[in-house]
Amino acid sequence: MSVTIKKVTTKDDLRKFIQFGIDLYEGNDYFVPPLIYDEMATLNMSKNPAFEHCDAAYFLAYRGEEIVGRIGVIINHKANEIWKQKNARFSFVDFIDDAEVTDALFAKAESWARSRGMEKIHGPLGFTDLDHEGMLIEGFDRMSTMYTIYNYPYYPEHMERMGYVKDQDWLEFLIQIPDEIPERYTRMFDVVKRRFGLTVKRFERKKDVFPYARDIFLLFNKAYKDLFGYVELSEKQIDYYVDMYIPLLRLEFLSLILRQQDNKVVGVGIGLPSMSEALRKAKGKFLPTGWIHLYKALKGIGNTTHVLDLMMIAVDPEYQGKGLNALMVSEFFNSAKKFNLTEAETNLELETNNKVHALWGDFEYEQHKRRRAFIKDL
Repeated sequence: MSVTIKKVTTKDDLRKFIQFGIDLYEGNDYFVPPLIYDEMATLNMSKNPAFEHCDAAYFLAYRGEEIVGRIGVIINHKANEIWKQKNARFSFVDFIDDAEVTDALFAKAESWARSRGMEKIHGPLGFTDLDHEGMLIEGFDRMSTMYTIYNYPYYPEHMERMGYVKDQDWLEFLIQIPDEIPERYTRMFDVVKRRFGLTVKRFERKKDVFPYARDIFLLFNKAYKDLFGYVELSEKQIDYYVDMYIPLLRLEFLSLILRQQDNKVVGVGIGLPSMSEALRKAKGKFLPTGWIHLYKALKGIGNTTHVLDLMMIAVDPEYQGKGLNALMVSEFFNSAKKFNLTEAETNLELETNNKVHALWGDFEYEQHKRRRAFIKDL
């Protein structure tokens, strides 16, 4: 049977769109499903504040009555203005290993983008850098994290067959947490704080983080503004992410660096014990029992993981290259030892970001995954 492409137009369609991205990986040992509730909110035009400056459409591929693929296509007008380009983004893409399916999906996405005046299409990229991005091209035998995409090895093969080429790569690293932090890190810890008049803020209660929450996201805007494809978060987006992420924090793995003279946030590091196994048990559903697995993982009940996810590190440009990154890594690893965490896994790091890669040189580490944004002229 031939492939038919249908646009997602109803809430039921949207749920099928999300569910297909979970069902396709049933039985796979490395895929970590997202929470359906979170995906519904991200893709909902009335809930996600990114739609202030984004347009999007979602499509399902059918063969008969069976869903065999999906793709989202996004135009981030703010990104195009900042980076002086006319690019569309493909996102939320999954498909069976079938050329007819991928050709039909991408032809639809490309046609949609071309009809709106776009000149290129690249991805997988989301609405913001806080969404999933980067197609896995190395590390198919490693567990995904809650913030990254997993895909089958045949995905990049289809991309190349359709004429897509490398736009940008991200690397991920697996670091062995040492029994003792290297001596130079310990020395740097005190020197940096004294030299620049800095202090490390620690919290006992999550509600005490909220006065700093907006400043944390404003720091992301400042620190990441020159990185590939980054678009500064708007005021509404910051409010949205504050409500989403602050309740999930483990305070032991929040490293906030303040300038003493004015209490300004100049560095932030956020980590979290891996939620991957808990999400696999939840199978995308918070209710009726998924929340139990997530709660136990978040609270560290039952030693559900030995891995610390290094989610984000950001440093004010005024203080970059002055040792703050090393200070925060030292803080992370000291806390990790108290919870019997033996490995740390980084989030996506741009292939060209040598300053961040250099952080791991004093530790036993492995560059174990690589992800790619592909691009094609329309």
